[in-house]
Amino acid sequence: MAILIIGGAGYIGSHCNKLLHKKGFETIVLDDLSTGHKSSVKWGTFYKGDLGDRLLLKEIFTKHDVSCVMHFAAFAYVGESVTNPSKYYHNNTAKVLNLLDQMVESGVNNFIFSSTCATYGVPKTERINENHSQNPINPYGMSKFMVEKILEDYDYAYGLKSVCFRYFNAAGSDPECEVGECHDPETHLIPLVLDVAMGKRECITIFGDDYDTPDGTCIRDYIHVNDLSEAHILGINFLKSEKRSERFNLGNGQGFSVKEIIDACEQVTACNINCKIGERRKGDPPMLVGDAHKAKDQLQWEPMFRNIKTIIETAWGFHKAK
Repeated sequence: MAILIIGGAGYIGSHCNKLLHKKGFETIVLDDLSTGHKSSVKWGTFYKGDLGDRLLLKEIFTKHDVSCVMHFAAFAYVGESVTNPSKYYHNNTAKVLNLLDQMVESGVNNFIFSSTCATYGVPKTERINENHSQNPINPYGMSKFMVEKILEDYDYAYGLKSVCFRYFNAAGSDPECEVGECHDPETHLIPLVLDVAMGKRECITIFGDDYDTPDGTCIRDYIHVNDLSEAHILGINFLKSEKRSERFNLGNGQGFSVKEIIDACEQVTACNINCKIGERRKGDPPMLVGDAHKAKDQLQWEPMFRNIKTIIETAWGFHKAK
């Protein structure tokens, strides 16, 4: 089976590409390298290009016997989405239509979409399951939510089946250090803290310490990137066997505050982490923790990296090696 990976030079896409290769899949990677890295595409056939290029999409689907498409190519900075929503709706939503239309034209009916817990907005329950109302509070979350709704319509009209994975916070790196997390600019908490540990940054800014949480800082659910990748393989199997669309949360079901993550990083690195308190970021809910029982029940998915220190250890290994 040939799997087309959109955004396969990025953080999650490159890890998924590696796992697909290990499991014997043929992979094709399409990435415009605006945020991804060509050096991360160590497996499969690579095309540099953009989803806005319909001719390139047609060429790829003509040359390769694509059986499933995985879509990872999205801008994902919540704060930037608030100040520049046009960028997010254009890239994260509008361009996806080109891909879906080409899939319909080529008769490819299996699609796995990287969605986000940001589609839920401010949680009404301590643990968020898939039945929780979706009310995004920032353009990033809304851009993903809109694609989910588009996919429902494409299923009804064209028979295109999709699995949408609503990620919580992706974290960690490939334990073998072949690929890892390397954003520019970096905004994810764990690599930013590790930059401080390595002396690349003077301190870490905590965006708000007056939230309604035990220590006043935001709480998030961290899921290892390899566990996310494994879920995508199971998503392929689900589409093949069930032949229906579905939505799944992917998270550990555990919440850690910003301060708790910093403390864990200090333990893993044996370094003191300097911190300062900044203003809250617009569009940040105080707490996002997922309930992933549906993925466990229907996909038989079980995260292997449950301990937050273990997740940070894999990130620290890549951080030191890069």
